[in-house]
Amino acid sequence: MSNIDETRKFIPVRIAVLTVSDTRQADDDRSGDTLAARIEGAGHILAARAIVRDERAAIAKRLRDWCEDAGIDAIISTGGTGLTGRDVTVEAHRDVYEKEIDAFGTVFTHVSMAKIGTSAVQSRATAGVARGTYLFALPGSPGACKDAWDDILSLQLDYRHRPCNFVEIMPRLDEHQRRK
Repeated sequence: MSNIDETRKFIPVRIAVLTVSDTRQADDDRSGDTLAARIEGAGHILAARAIVRDERAAIAKRLRDWCEDAGIDAIISTGGTGLTGRDVTVEAHRDVYEKEIDAFGTVFTHVSMAKIGTSAVQSRATAGVARGTYLFALPGSPGACKDAWDDILSLQLDYRHRPCNFVEIMPRLDEHQRRK
């Protein structure tokens, strides 16, 4: 069950978009454009946007750098979640995660099954948390980005979503680091 509690005030989330591709440029980054439009359309802040090549170290470095940026609450990457040799986004994300959000991939697969049937098994969408920042790795197609945003992220990144959401626990994501 998902619903929006209109008695709660909307809290904009500062979200960075990272496109992982050996071929995309800013002028033809349809997946990044899809995410940016939905982020801003929902009232959130597009905090940063970049494109990096399908190189594990480069992807992990960008994720780490953005996790260190106090102006970024969440990172959504698109691309590199498939099964081919150049698809290393999932591995780069896991290099950065402190905790993985295991159910994200399962829920994404469920959403995808309704749209593309058993082809959904080819995606390795994943999510996690690092340094108080949410990280989400989505496939590189605009359709997959739309589905993930519309059916999962738009709800979980909305403080008004009930019965629970990612935003309400944001202040506690890095509490273990503050206890020192």
